[in-house]
Formats: sequence, structure tokens, C-alpha cells
Amino acid sequence: MSPTSYQTAPPRVAPYVLADNPRSGEPGERARRARDAAAQHLISTPAPPLLARRPPAATIPPVRVAVVDIGTNSTRLLVADVDPDTGALTELVRRSEVTRLGHGVDATGSLSREAIQRVLDTLAEYRADIDAHGAGANLAVLTSAVRDAANGPDFAQRVREHYHLDARVLSGDEEAQLTFLGAMSGRPDTRAVGHDGQPAPGQPSPQSPPAADRAAGPTVVIDIGGGSTEFVVGRNNTAGFHVSLPAGVVRMSERHIHSDPPAPAELQALARDVRAVLLDGLPPQERAPVTHGIAVAGTATSAAAVAQELDPYDPERVHGYVLDLSTVELLLARLADMTEAQRRQVVGLHPDRAPTIVAGMILLAEAMRAFELEQVEVSEHDILYGGALQLAGAATPGSTCAGTPRSGR
Repeated sequence: MSPTSYQTAPPRVAPYVLADNPRSGEPGERARRARDAAAQHLISTPAPPLLARRPPAATIPPVRVAVVDIGTNSTRLLVADVDPDTGALTELVRRSEVTRLGHGVDATGSLSREAIQRVLDTLAEYRADIDAHGAGANLAVLTSAVRDAANGPDFAQRVREHYHLDARVLSGDEEAQLTFLGAMSGRPDTRAVGHDGQPAPGQPSPQSPPAADRAAGPTVVIDIGGGSTEFVVGRNNTAGFHVSLPAGVVRMSERHIHSDPPAPAELQALARDVRAVLLDGLPPQERAPVTHGIAVAGTATSAAAVAQELDPYDPERVHGYVLDLSTVELLLARLADMTEAQRRQVVGLHPDRAPTIVAGMILLAEAMRAFELEQVEVSEHDILYGGALQLAGAATPGSTCAGTPRSGR
């Protein structure tokens, strides 16, 4: 299986080509001729086109930032250069480790000593990466497991003091908003698409096939985590309804799956539990208008990688991949019929996700059914991107969160 980190180099910039003027005559004569020629040129020659001039330098240089996502199931790092003017983001380092911080929290209400140590060991490596790349600004977002655990505040303080990270325990609504900001980054505004789904005059052709659907109705961003799942409904890069619901892959696996492979009754109970949480937390009036879905985080990216049998993992082939509901159902049937040891050998699936991927497939399928979506677009842009953009103070036109949040807790 491929490693969970990868690194990209900054884009190349073509050098400007400078032309030398020919030399002629003596210095004094050369100056006089130059003045005369310049005067005649101003009178008789139109100004050169703007495109021939050297473009001005960016008003604000890129900001190098580091964002750490300390989640219920995994701990992830992004080091990137962000252009504050445009919001363009260039990844330098991206890493992910399955640390299972939320293991046992649903039953005990506290983070275990072993789980905390797994995260701290990973943070030590990440801190070294951050320092090596000279990222001056940093943010660590702590989500469901930490906000649910009685000892969550103490853990967050350790992260601040020992690793010099700006650790913030996000509310469910804050987590949803940052996820939406990241998921919508780099996407064309759907107002550039006509009512027939074709580009409006003067606009580039949309890159993703569901452009017509995006023009027709709102988009839902689905972020399946270890302890919770966030849903954000928005249109034209502006979020409206957003909610964080207590249904995640670790929480649901620990609550319902006790056999290996899972027993049919366990899978049915898990699906019923998920449906009940979604129906209670997602109002029909918010679900009905949605025509397009974007799925982020490990469950969705794993499904895309397994469907394409990617080894090693290729983020460029995962980002933008369209998952059909029928594909998700087939993956669920295949993975649920295997033991955990067998799932660890599946091409495209990181071995450490084997214990929770079955619950993840159920969550993804039920989320798609709740919004009556036959397909979702998988995105590599998630809360890490949202945190980086917010940290850099980047301009992200239209990517705002409005409307009334619903707690779902």
C-alpha cells in the first residue's frame, strides 16, 4: 500500500524574455537621436498593446501555512503556500495517519491514554515537517472526539504547550463551515453556467460533468468523520444550512459491529441507526432542493481509490472522481463479506481503514439516499484547505456561510 504522505513542488514560472537594443554612434549623438526619435514616436505611433507589457508583481506574496486536523479517526497535516489575493493554494506537504483518537469515547466519554499517545507521536513528526518547511502560521483543528470527551480541553492544552500549535476545539457548526470553505475552493461559481447547464457567454467550460445539476439546484457537501458527519447545503459557493450529526465511522463501528466479518443483523442495526440520525437532523425542506453532492474525507476518497484499484494512491485521480450510488452499494456488499484481515489486503484501501470502512460505506450510502442523489463527486479539498484559506486570510469570493445552523447534538 502506498504511504499516506505526498509532496508537490511549487509551479514553475516562465522567465521573461528581454530584448537588447542595438548600439550606434557616440554618447552625445546617441542621446540627441534618442530624444528626437522618442518625440516622433509619441506623435505618430499608437501605444503598444497592454499584453506586451510585463505584468505587475503580486501585491501580497504567498503565505506559507500549516494546518493539522486532529480527528476522531485520523490525524492529518497540510503545509501549503496560499495566495491571499486569489485564494490559490499550492500543496507542499500532505500527510495522514490513522490514530483512532476517538477509540472508546462513545462508551467511556474520555480519550484513552493509548489513543492520546498515538496522536502525540504523530504530532511530533508533523511539528518537524512544519519547522523544516518554515511555515510561520499554523492552526490545529480538533473535532468530534475532543469536543465530546471529558478530558478534551486538557488534551487541547497539551497540543498547544508541547507542539506550539494553535489548537482550537471546533464546534460542529464551525467544523461544517470550514469543510464547506475547503470543498468549494478552486471551483467555478455556478452563476457562470447558463440555465441549460452550458457555459454562460464569456465563461470557460465547467470542468466537472455535473455542472448542469449545480446550476439547477443547491450542492450538499458531505464530510464523514470518525465521530460525526457534517452536511453543508449551499448554492453559488455560499453556504446556507449546515449541521454536524453524531454519526461517524468509529462511533458507529464500536456501537454496532462486534463480529468478523460483520453479521447481517449488525449491519442492519447500524443502517437503521444512521437513517434515524439523518432523518432527525436533516429537515426535508433542506434536502429536497439538492441536486449535486460533494463527498470529502477518508471514506469517500477510499471508496474512489478502491473503485479504481489505485496502488499507489493517486490524489489527482481521486479528486473529481464521480461515485455512483450503485458503486457504493457494491463496495459495501464486497467489503462487508470480508474479514478485517481480508479488507486490509484490498487494493486502494489503506490497511488502517479496514476496521471502519464498512460503517463508512453505510454512512455514505445512507447520506446519498437521504438527499436522493444517484452520484457524488469526490474531493480532496476539505477542512485542511478551509483552515489554510482562513489562516492566510485568503480572498475566497462567494465562499461564505450564511443562514441558521442546526446543532444536531
